[in-house]
Amino acid sequence: MAELAPLLSVRGLNAWYGESHALHGVDLDVLPGETVTLLGRNGVGKTTTLRAIMGLIRKRTGTITYEGRELMRLPLHHTARRGLGFVPEERGIFATLSVDENLVLPPVVAPGGMSIEEIFTLFPNLKERRNSQGTKLSGGEQQMLAIARMLRTGVRTLLLDEPTEGLAPVIVQRIGEVLRELKARGMTILLVEQNFRFARRIADRFYLMEHGKVTAGFPVAEIEARMPLLHDVLGV
Repeated sequence: MAELAPLLSVRGLNAWYGESHALHGVDLDVLPGETVTLLGRNGVGKTTTLRAIMGLIRKRTGTITYEGRELMRLPLHHTARRGLGFVPEERGIFATLSVDENLVLPPVVAPGGMSIEEIFTLFPNLKERRNSQGTKLSGGEQQMLAIARMLRTGVRTLLLDEPTEGLAPVIVQRIGEVLRELKARGMTILLVEQNFRFARRIADRFYLMEHGKVTAGFPVAEIEARMPLLHDVLGV
């Protein structure tokens, strides 16, 4: 049986913030329908990797291909129209707008996005708060809204930065259920996650990052064998 070609492939990715060299030749692949997690301590380049893939960092070199097409020279809005959606750690919802208004504001970039009712089935909390302003939502509801906005636009691949950061365990569990449901629907997910217990329950594969580069990559089946390494690097 032939191996699947990567949906997203990154090779030799370097990135800079001004004169600060943040990424040093990052290599990674994400297959269609996979959930892949970037692991590593704070400051090793995980968030920068997501931002560089999306084109939010312009000073970068290397190659980024999605569905076999090079993204490096594309404007940011063209990257989104290829089917990539980014949910930043700060969530980026419009605080003064209602849940409904937040959901309908982003443009549809591709066919196949979820309807508002499908989104409310996936996130019942948002349906209950559909007329509430963003500032009135809990942290967990804001995170759900940030993910939900992307699902309406028709993106096929989600880049998530710390989706469980600072959230109550019951909300973390719900977000895990949502991500598993999205995977079952064929969504491809690349996420940065500090909560290792959460990540190991939802990810198919992991990449470990240190000092701005990928130092190891392995499937979830190898987690137990890799625990001494993860303990040394992450303290888990």
